[in-house]
Amino acid sequence: MQLLSIFLMTPDPSGKGGSSGTLIMMGLMILVFWMFMIRPQAKKAKQQKQFINDLQKGDKVVTIAGIHGVINKVNDDGTIMVETSPGSYIKIEKAAISLEWTTNVNKPAAEAKK
Repeated sequence: MQLLSIFLMTPDPSGKGGSSGTLIMMGLMILVFWMFMIRPQAKKAKQQKQFINDLQKGDKVVTIAGIHGVINKVNDDGTIMVETSPGSYIKIEKAAISLEWTTNVNKPAAEAKK
């Protein structure tokens, strides 16, 4: 059967239905899946990438492991030096910085209580 004849198929008189309704339902399922699953994840990944690229010296950050610190140096190899306590530095990957936790730490105290 040719592809065009499949798309233009009409319901048969026996009441079993045609494939056009099935195709419409499949299209709607794919659309819903894209809207609720793929699109939000892509948006969040884009925000995370922008956040990582905007990191600079003096920013207060929290790693995905929960380590709090202040960026002391941004290296060209995709790493940063984080000062965890006065005189104590660790070298970590930029990708290890948590966007959600860092934004929560940097919120004003009045906003954090709401």
